Amino acid sequence: RLASASSGPATVRWATAGAAAPEIRLPPENGGLDYQLGGAYPPPADVTILTRDRNERPAAGLYNICYVNGFQVQPDEEGLWESDLILRDEAGNPVIDPDWNEMLLDVGSAEKRARIAVVVGGWIAKCGRDGFDAVEIDNLDSYARSGNRLTQDDAVAFMVLLSRTAHGAGLAIAQKNSTEILARRSEMGTDFAVAEECSHYSECADYVAAYGARVLMIEYDDRDFAAGCSAHGATHSIVRRDLYLVTPSDPDYVFAGC
Repeated sequence: RLASASSGPATVRWATAGAAAPEIRLPPENGGLDYQLGGAYPPPADVTILTRDRNERPAAGLYNICYVNGFQVQPDEEGLWESDLILRDEAGNPVIDPDWNEMLLDVGSAEKRARIAVVVGGWIAKCGRDGFDAVEIDNLDSYARSGNRLTQDDAVAFMVLLSRTAHGAGLAIAQKNSTEILARRSEMGTDFAVAEECSHYSECADYVAAYGARVLMIEYDDRDFAAGCSAHGATHSIVRRDLYLVTPSDPDYVFAGC
């Protein structure tokens, strides 16, 4: 991987066998950040980096990141998946992430990873066609909720497939959370990090050690946000959002940057 050394919107080129490597833009360092997964709305002033769900459209003139739930199944998309691609317990029941009521995808074999990657890769390719600059793949750490049915190696192997697809589409790709896999970032092919609550869990420095200034931080608590701003606000993109990432019309909406 070759990257520019400037502090602006750097680019990288990933070599692809038999084809010219597309130019991939990285997020601007220390840009204003908004995280709009609960619904799209006009970005606040000074926002230059924006994450939206893959079913939304990017915002003109900003660095746009496309959110893709790559390792788990959105509750309204369960019908998209073949039954054997859902991770199951010994009784044949789907293994569920209890926090978000999402079924885990079974990335535990090369054959199933390849089949799942066809679907998720299609979403990634659409992000590129829609005009996004990058993708973030959520639930890389689903193995930690699998009851030891999946491993870190399974997750890394699947991310390799998704990174190849993203880079082939001219998109940067983010590691989302999962500090325990930071040392394998080069193997995964990830370009930057999206870190939720890294101040809350005292993990921000770990991400910074791995990805430098290309770490986007989201906090959901005033105290954690203040701590993050104090430690990293001068050099990194940090946003305070409400937990359910609602739109400004909702009374629970919270947005602040530093």
